[in-house]
Amino acid sequence: MGVELLGGYTGIILSVDLTKGLIVRESLDAADLRNYVGGTGLGIKILYDRVTPGVTWSDPENLLIIATGPLNGTSVGGSGGFSLVTKGCLTNGATSVQANGFLGAYLKFCGFDGINIMGAASRPTYLYIDDVHAELRDATHLAGKDTWETESLIKKELDKSERQVSVFSIGPAGENLVKFACLVGDRGHVAAHNGVGAVLGSKRLKAIAVVRGKNRPNISNSTELSRLAKKMYQEVTGNPGLYFHKFGTLGTVVRAKERVSTGILPIKNYTTNIFPEGAKFSKEYLSTQPQFEFDWHPCWACKFRHCHLIRILKGPFAGCVGEEPEYETSASFGSLIGNTDLAGMIMLANHADRLGLDGNESGWLIAWLMECYEKGIINKELIDGLEMRWGDVEAAKNILDMVAHRRGIGNIFANGVKRSAQYIGGEAQKLAIYTEKGNTPRSHDHRACWSMMLDTCISDTGTDAYCPYAVAPINLAFPPHKDPLSAEAVASILYGTTHGYPFWPFGDCLVMCHFNKWGVGSECLADLVKAATGWDFTAEEVAQVGLRVVNLLRSFNIRHGHTRDLDTPSLKYSSVPQDGPHKGVSIKLVWDEMVNQYYELMGWDKKTGKPLPDTLKSVGLAHVVRDIW
Repeated sequence: MGVELLGGYTGIILSVDLTKGLIVRESLDAADLRNYVGGTGLGIKILYDRVTPGVTWSDPENLLIIATGPLNGTSVGGSGGFSLVTKGCLTNGATSVQANGFLGAYLKFCGFDGINIMGAASRPTYLYIDDVHAELRDATHLAGKDTWETESLIKKELDKSERQVSVFSIGPAGENLVKFACLVGDRGHVAAHNGVGAVLGSKRLKAIAVVRGKNRPNISNSTELSRLAKKMYQEVTGNPGLYFHKFGTLGTVVRAKERVSTGILPIKNYTTNIFPEGAKFSKEYLSTQPQFEFDWHPCWACKFRHCHLIRILKGPFAGCVGEEPEYETSASFGSLIGNTDLAGMIMLANHADRLGLDGNESGWLIAWLMECYEKGIINKELIDGLEMRWGDVEAAKNILDMVAHRRGIGNIFANGVKRSAQYIGGEAQKLAIYTEKGNTPRSHDHRACWSMMLDTCISDTGTDAYCPYAVAPINLAFPPHKDPLSAEAVASILYGTTHGYPFWPFGDCLVMCHFNKWGVGSECLADLVKAATGWDFTAEEVAQVGLRVVNLLRSFNIRHGHTRDLDTPSLKYSSVPQDGPHKGVSIKLVWDEMVNQYYELMGWDKKTGKPLPDTLKSVGLAHVVRDIW
């Protein structure tokens, strides 16, 4: 059934078979668009239907879906991004990652709601798309190039300026199938987590280049959509408690101090919660330093001032140019590895981007090696002559290079923290921070934020899925708990982010920047969809779509071999803080109870973690029951 004419959609997805070298246009079903909206929803619907159990992440039969939503390319701030869904290589399960920039908007302008990539090319290839045609082009000359070089060379080859084409590519890490390789484009926007870059590498797809086409989205009520976009902008910028529009996640000095004082900042691989230099790693402090030069670098339709290209003007890293780091890469290459040098942090963050490495997993890997080295568990002979001392920026850079090119011991470390720790074994494995699914957390100390640890371990996306740290109980209409670090409180807050406050699950179907809709409720999200599509979309439908996607992601992973025992943190991840505000507090004592309570709230079986048949039926997934029960 072809799609009927709907606002916000083109009704066409580009299906690319790399093995056969064929590209065809597929019509999308109107019912599927309403039921899954777009982005992660549309991606997991396609992945579930077409990738059967037994297909591995590197199998040509694995799919990689890039999907947009009904708002992409409109006046809504930050509506240029996309959601990428595939079977990832760290967890051997579904992954959903998002990147901002321009590619999602440009896809719409070329007449497509997404791209479905299958098969594997016989040689390095890149996908070119404009509003007239799409084709696969030889990328042999781009082999080994980093992500920034690749973007520049493709734009030069196409004779296009910076904003005439959006290019996302893999670096050497993706080509060498590093299990935490990522996809980088538009000068610093990253689709990270769960090795999506390695999936592209296994398909020998070096890059995707999408020209800014001449088409524009067909919006049902553009006047109303513009009004809502302005309203959201005013609510964010007019709220004194919000800071993303100015500073991004790097935050202010106050917020940086708060992260240290609350114990949320990850410091030296969880060996301490004390880091006096924390305030230096804020945007407010960074922007006052004369050794750095900033150039505003916004995404599509975004008026916020938090994204910049940054140039280091003085010191050993002078001349380094890249995207201004947000919080996660700042923490990954700052406090997590004991580094207090701002310029060194910026250099490492952008070096990882150019190599195509996920900054979070990279930071945890380096921090783990530094703790092992400090305690004499590993020596420099094991790590090819490197001395991994806390804060050693050059040693960290060398590790990134070795990993991206699978050189020496980097060939082992390229498999991620969990597998590297298992390879070395013994005391080294006890010091590694990861989930039993196989991924590392984002760069926070979750021992001070249990809902984030629970989210990260239970999530079926390859990273934390619902960011409960960012949602206060009052937003969920919950009364404050007497003990916020109790099984009941933690389970109910995480449950509330998927039910009463569907900020992340539905937001990743809309595919718009979270900063632009910070604090927006279900009614406003429904109004956005209504204005774009013309549907009589409701707040209840917002929650229903979010729950449908959450349960389908879960069912995919169950069907592909995931079990309850994987919803668990590693020994060090769940360790007891030795100092700081949560000294002596242990999550392990309540972990099983917390998981049980969350499963019960979600309508999942306590023994297996499977969504119960009645739960699946209640969210429109009755057809899935026979697959997992």
